[in-house]
Amino acid sequence: MKRILAIGDIHGGLRALRQVLERAEVTAEDTLIFLGDYVDGWSQSAQVIDFLMELETRQPCLFMKGNHDLWCEGWLEGGLVSHQWLNHGGSSTARSYQTIDAQTRLEHLKFFNRMKPYHIDAKNRLFVHAGFTSIYGPEHEHDESNFSWDRTLWETALSIDKNLDPSLFPRRLKLFREIFIGHTPTLNYNEYIPMNQWNVWNLDTGAAFHGRLTLMDVDTKEFWQSDILQNLYPDEKGRNR
Repeated sequence: MKRILAIGDIHGGLRALRQVLERAEVTAEDTLIFLGDYVDGWSQSAQVIDFLMELETRQPCLFMKGNHDLWCEGWLEGGLVSHQWLNHGGSSTARSYQTIDAQTRLEHLKFFNRMKPYHIDAKNRLFVHAGFTSIYGPEHEHDESNFSWDRTLWETALSIDKNLDPSLFPRRLKLFREIFIGHTPTLNYNEYIPMNQWNVWNLDTGAAFHGRLTLMDVDTKEFWQSDILQNLYPDEKGRNR
């Protein structure tokens, strides 16, 4: 059976990615939708990109671009190194590229360049790393960086009273049947599994920190998780919060 599987923020955790794909028994018939933030955190960021590039030669894959991916993309392009990036996982990413040759770095840069800001499928489901702010939809977004950085979409969903008539929902939420995001760790709310508020699903279950990597079947909502990343990388600290 063909499935559509969404995957939360990986943050350099290749061991977790391999593990969760195995636990979900992913096959070449499945479509994988990655929600961004492939790098910055654990020690295998460059290796994650290698793995993803090889994976898409074997099966359908869609890659959203996260804020950490924007940072890494800028660094690979030869831009100035941001202290903010280095302090939030960029230093581990830079170390992972120390043995990567120039040609491979260029191929990785091309991979970052072609990541999607968002994806809307045939069932009117939106997949985006962070969110968007326009009440008319992401195609009308005034600042494309919001796709990678915005938290107001998730915060808006969380703020809706459970007794509110759905017809009164904020317009942004009514544009889509469902919205799948990452970016804001569910650990912030003391949750270690995906969170759902109305039609928004948050799949960032804290793989950058002391959480797990999550993969979800977007039709059935069945999900699989890796081990805690700290246990997979016992000699590392992960990303600063």
